[in-house]
Amino acid sequence: MGKIIAIANQKGGVGKTTTSVNLAASLGVLEKKVLLIDADPQANATSGLGLDVEEIEVGTYQLLEHTMDAKDAIIGTDSPNVDLIPAHIDLVAIEIELVDKDRREYMLKEALSGLRDKYDYILIDCAPSLGLLTLNALTAANSVIIPIQCEYFALEGLGKLLNTIKSVQKIHNHDLDIEGLLLTMYDARLRLSNQVVEEVQKHFNDMVFETIIQRNVRLSEAPSYGESIINYDASSKGAANYLNLAHEIIKKNKQTV
Repeated sequence: MGKIIAIANQKGGVGKTTTSVNLAASLGVLEKKVLLIDADPQANATSGLGLDVEEIEVGTYQLLEHTMDAKDAIIGTDSPNVDLIPAHIDLVAIEIELVDKDRREYMLKEALSGLRDKYDYILIDCAPSLGLLTLNALTAANSVIIPIQCEYFALEGLGKLLNTIKSVQKIHNHDLDIEGLLLTMYDARLRLSNQVVEEVQKHFNDMVFETIIQRNVRLSEAPSYGESIINYDASSKGAANYLNLAHEIIKKNKQTV
């Protein structure tokens, strides 16, 4: 049965979508069958895999509304072994529409129940908020990856996110684990970057991935071409980082089986 991993942090610009897209592509290259779900109204994961957001007719919105079967919302991508459930700007309305529904936190979990046997990994790219969209993702997930950028306000809001995760564990999803904290946008030349790494590793120990995602021009360029870093420049530092992360996740999940 496939593992569902949410990639979440209510802070924007920390590398959630970059991680979602490139981890999915890296796992795919390593011959794992992957489904990426874009649960962010900005739909950057959708455009980052080369799809025109304006042409999206079905996706995460219909999934959460339960107006379409999950398998009918899946689109193939140019990344080997990677499928996508895309997002559209319409998704911004879902929080209002779900408010009055029974079991509103479980809509995504129920929608995905028939898909877990078809994939090794299902990744959910969360919105930069702690609203109903992210709550649905955390309720549906087995674990969560928390990207943390190696910059000044790195730990700002992390306590709030960890409290939200504890709350979800207590009320909606007892089995939710933290897959790991992922340090992103690391620049070895900057003293601040090194200080953030030390601080996070000191406070969170084994919760932190060994892999650190370094700042990389090719990694920043890839989304503008609608490609993962694996398709755009497989020889880049960014590709090596995300392949290392994929290896680390595969190894970790073999050990915990």
